[in-house]
Amino acid sequence: MTKKIVVYIDYKSPYAYLAMNSAREMAADLELEIDWLPYSLQIDQYLGEVETRNAHQWRRVKYSYMDARRLANEQGLIVRGPQKLFDSTIAHVGMIFLKETQPDVLESYHNAVFEGFFKRELDIEQIDQVKTVIANLGSDGREFEAFLQEKGRLQLQQIITDAEERLGIFGVPTFVVENEIFWGGDQISRVRRFIERSP
Repeated sequence: MTKKIVVYIDYKSPYAYLAMNSAREMAADLELEIDWLPYSLQIDQYLGEVETRNAHQWRRVKYSYMDARRLANEQGLIVRGPQKLFDSTIAHVGMIFLKETQPDVLESYHNAVFEGFFKRELDIEQIDQVKTVIANLGSDGREFEAFLQEKGRLQLQQIITDAEERLGIFGVPTFVVENEIFWGGDQISRVRRFIERSP
């Protein structure tokens, strides 16, 4: 039976983006199934609102994106810092929608959303833009919009609440193996060792 690993991501997180390829490689090597789940970061809660950040918070933000750009360059990817604090709800509901309706295109959706967002070519807060990504993958953009308005947001909140209250999730990427959590892309080698030692 194929083992499963849960990975929480947020489309506005450069570190989640930059961990995707390594997570996929690990899954392929160890014959794992990845259950991707959305976790919406509340960046203002630990780095402050853009208008009210203090000097220390700005240094942390600038370092984070400098570090992310270095990691991106190593992978041949582009990471441009967002120009505001984004709400990734709509894009995350898109993930949930495709998991339920067309899971075979989910990996392509991840690629399109992450790449578009970090090139500043996709506004993840705009329904029409996310609908276009979904439609370009052969799914129904109008069905997605109805899902978003009817039950998608509720499902997203349930996933986040479960992540926080049951598992203690607080950031992304977070890898969950047998209720053990590993936070950060730099933990992938430890995740691999943990899985290899598991019966």
